[in-house]
Amino acid sequence: MPIDKIFKDDANEEKGERARMASFIGAMAVADLVKSTLGPKGMDKILQSTGRGHSVTVTNDGATILKSLHIDNPAAKVLVDISKVQDDEVGDGTTSVVVLAGELLREAEKLVTSKIHPMTIIAGYRMAAECARDALLKRVMDNKEDAEKFRSDLMKIAMTTLCSKILSQDKEHFAEMAVDAVFRLKGSTNLEAIQIIKKPGGSLRDSFLDEGFILDKKIGIGQPKRIENAKILVANTAMDTDKVKIYGARVRVDSMTKVAEIEGAEKEKMKDKVNKILAHGINCFVNRQLIYNFPEELFADAGVLAIEHADFEGIERLGLVTGGEIASTFDNPESVKLGHCKLIEEIMIGEDKLIHFSGVAMGQACSIVLRGASHHVLDEAERSLHDALCVLSQTVNDSRVLLGGGWPEMVMAKEVDELARKTAGKKSHAIEAFSRALVAIPTTIADNAGLDSAELVAQLRAEHHNQGCNAGIDVISGAVGDMEERGIYEAFKVKQAVLLSATEAAEMILRVDEIITCAPRRREDRM
Repeated sequence: MPIDKIFKDDANEEKGERARMASFIGAMAVADLVKSTLGPKGMDKILQSTGRGHSVTVTNDGATILKSLHIDNPAAKVLVDISKVQDDEVGDGTTSVVVLAGELLREAEKLVTSKIHPMTIIAGYRMAAECARDALLKRVMDNKEDAEKFRSDLMKIAMTTLCSKILSQDKEHFAEMAVDAVFRLKGSTNLEAIQIIKKPGGSLRDSFLDEGFILDKKIGIGQPKRIENAKILVANTAMDTDKVKIYGARVRVDSMTKVAEIEGAEKEKMKDKVNKILAHGINCFVNRQLIYNFPEELFADAGVLAIEHADFEGIERLGLVTGGEIASTFDNPESVKLGHCKLIEEIMIGEDKLIHFSGVAMGQACSIVLRGASHHVLDEAERSLHDALCVLSQTVNDSRVLLGGGWPEMVMAKEVDELARKTAGKKSHAIEAFSRALVAIPTTIADNAGLDSAELVAQLRAEHHNQGCNAGIDVISGAVGDMEERGIYEAFKVKQAVLLSATEAAEMILRVDEIITCAPRRREDRM
């Protein structure tokens, strides 16, 4: 039996050179796809789904673009994954990580063609990545002790992050909002307490940060519009029991009075439940499910504000923020933990009425209300702001910062070049290739801004041979500038994650020498 009959008929395999080429080409294609979104002058992409409604997303966030693609190439999927992880881990650098991995593979392809073994290339890349990380560690700044300086560092990091996004026009306004929101978290990286509400209308500049919690609901008729020193019971329970809840049940009666009795019993049951809830001594009741007219009337008579159908995320966050727990049974009032806040009132944003909880128990909570021309603008603004909030919350914990604008890549490339000169053997070619791949990031930033990248990168390289140089690419003036003066800063954690993830992904793809594709599962003929 010939060896190639191991697999099923439609399965196929690619070996050696062909498998490696397929991996390289797929990964480089994905990198080239998102390359044009890198940097302050990066362009956006429109993603249109083929599903119902043909929804349209306009974005330049690397992770969002790659998440929406249905990719067949296995190596390209590795790059999509590292971009997702980068987004979850630090929030920013999702495009850089893919571009760097793509460049490392482009360089590796040249080395493989000139008969250098993939394992040798991997060993060289490992040494280079270690050296590049050490180079950054030598040059980090840490102002955690000086609160004033640390805040200004965070502002600069936020503005640099927002620079390449839709919010770049009002970046000072949004950076201020993001920094205030993150300082309220007091070192926690749980962004649940920062609620982002999107309301179409107005312009992006009308967005604001509100201390407290905003629930996107209206207050019912005949209920108090304002409550001070509120005691809140957050619940997930059915408040619509005015019909028999046993499905398929039939009740036979011999007169209309019996029907009235059943209805009366239902009402009594509901009244008991409402009285149990009121026994908790509350003046605000927030329910996940519907509240029918009868119980709502009872709550209004008791002067209790009842809010129905608060979406699940809303009540979870409300419970977290007011310090209450979500209850579903009300027999033991002493075991239920109530939420507290100083004031509940109705506010207007644009045309909509919302409920505002201020003075909440968890002082970390705040709401950011985004205004904008359309849903597409608001969605992209939310993604941009989320990136900034992620980076800032990580930087509050790991307060080391670096300069931006292609400066870290040039610092790393210079050190890696020196290592290549000291290293004997074939590894030195791989180390040199790593340094060329790093320089691709400032090159791409310049290219996307329509500048002469060859000229600018050559100038940068010359500048970086001076000790303690702060030169990077200033896209606005289109020349090499001092990044410290321009206030272009980045978080060390982001750069480190980009460097290590990209190297590991490139290594993984380099190790491949065979791709086996399973035979598709056949549908059985059921005729």
